[in-house]
Amino acid sequence: MTDARIFEDLKADHDRQRALLKRVGDDSGTDDSRRDAFETLRLELQAHAAAEEESLYATMLADPELREDARHSVSEHKEVDDFLGELMELEFGSSDWDEKFGEMRHRYEHHIDEEEEDMFPAATKRLSAEVEEKLARVFEERKPKELERAEENGPGDERE
Repeated sequence: MTDARIFEDLKADHDRQRALLKRVGDDSGTDDSRRDAFETLRLELQAHAAAEEESLYATMLADPELREDARHSVSEHKEVDDFLGELMELEFGSSDWDEKFGEMRHRYEHHIDEEEEDMFPAATKRLSAEVEEKLARVFEERKPKELERAEENGPGDERE
């Protein structure tokens, strides 16, 4: 059985994010390439989280069987957003920045592994194909808008 489009979309984002996490985390220093990779990652994480919350998580919160997974994931999104905010306050590439980035990377990789291994399969069992298709449309519509919003607002900034 193939994954529904919403889960394909989310996993594709996760794969891009893993590559960016590796690029930023496996290198050190302050070169422009690393800095650009981090900024791309920051935008991607903020937009992905918002669009995922507005599509999949909103639906999961309405289902008593999925609610706790959704709440847990939303809290992990907030934790990653807090890490991003802290990183924005530190000197890019410093030892403190690298240490904080390492902590964030570990937490986020754990989060996306948990989503893919546990949460997405649980949601697949509860959501109809029609609902999954609708969620994909919502996610795909929201993600570009959330990228624009992330460019204008840093981590932790209030959404409209």
